[in-house]
Amino acid sequence: MKIAMTGAGGFLGWHTRAFLHSLGEPDVHAFAVGEHFDAARATEAVSGSDRLVLIAGVNRGSDDDVRAGNTLFAEQAARAVRGAEVPPTCIVFANSTQVGNGSTYGAAKEEAARIIREAAEAVGARFVDLHLPNLFGEHGRPFYNAVTATFCHLLSRGETPSVDVDRELSLLHAQHAAEALVGIDGAEDVFARSTTTTVSGLLATLSRFADAYATGDVPLLASGFERDLFNTYRSFAFEASHVLPLRQNTDARGSFTEVIRSHGGSGQTSFSTTAPGVTRGQHYHRRKMERFTVVAGTADIRLRRLFSDDAVTVRVDGTSPCSVDMPTFWAHSITNTGDDTLFTMFWSNEIFDAAAPDTIPETV
Repeated sequence: MKIAMTGAGGFLGWHTRAFLHSLGEPDVHAFAVGEHFDAARATEAVSGSDRLVLIAGVNRGSDDDVRAGNTLFAEQAARAVRGAEVPPTCIVFANSTQVGNGSTYGAAKEEAARIIREAAEAVGARFVDLHLPNLFGEHGRPFYNAVTATFCHLLSRGETPSVDVDRELSLLHAQHAAEALVGIDGAEDVFARSTTTTVSGLLATLSRFADAYATGDVPLLASGFERDLFNTYRSFAFEASHVLPLRQNTDARGSFTEVIRSHGGSGQTSFSTTAPGVTRGQHYHRRKMERFTVVAGTADIRLRRLFSDDAVTVRVDGTSPCSVDMPTFWAHSITNTGDDTLFTMFWSNEIFDAAAPDTIPETV
């Protein structure tokens, strides 16, 4: 399956590439629009594609910048579509629910959709005009256009966000948007998969998460939305601190250490032994929370965010116990660096399901 894409380097583009990677389709034919547009490269990327996913857009700047930028991106994509030797089978446009609300951005997206639709009709491609609500997800950009990312960034650093204007929000996790863009059956009904709340309600939920997680607790996650929202928060908390210190109580009998306190929901605990020099893991998760705690021995826990070459190494020792939570969309592994057997405890927020393991191979 050949997927062509614009906006591959942005927030939604990253999540779409991550979803495709989980399907075993990591090779995305991305091309630039705007000042870096190359007509020949764009046409080559589009030609013969099963699906052309148009994500790139301009949502910040002056009214003229927003209007001109979105129109330009659409015209460049349309040029590539019309010039393709083999037109794409399907063209998906990442539109916005702001269309029709009287804003410059909404009008610009509506005009861009018209340009793309006409190009699709000209070459006989199916056109999907996907109106997306407010998106949230791991590694969003704070202080930009996503209030969820801003709240998560501030809370994870011990600050107290405020609500300037309270209003209703329709929130959709970026992975659900990615599934819709890629064309998973039923995923195009994004409104059925979104959750409605308010800005103040969102802040209250995230504050509850932050309060619990500050001591290493896992809050009650009553729905898939709360799980996704907590994983989003954890992606920011991991940036602030890679480890969760544990309190070890010792006396003449030995020691006692609490590893995890979950406020509700499912969970599964297991442990492993690892011979010296051996590495376990080398995979990532899209939805699952996983906690590593070394109880005896020494180890290197290594983590790498998808599509990044930079890995984080956390050195752990059972004599000074701490926990390390694996952020979603980060490949991770654990290596026994000692001379003795390594004992590691694992906790996951969901019971393992062999039919849907949410464990995608990826070397750190």
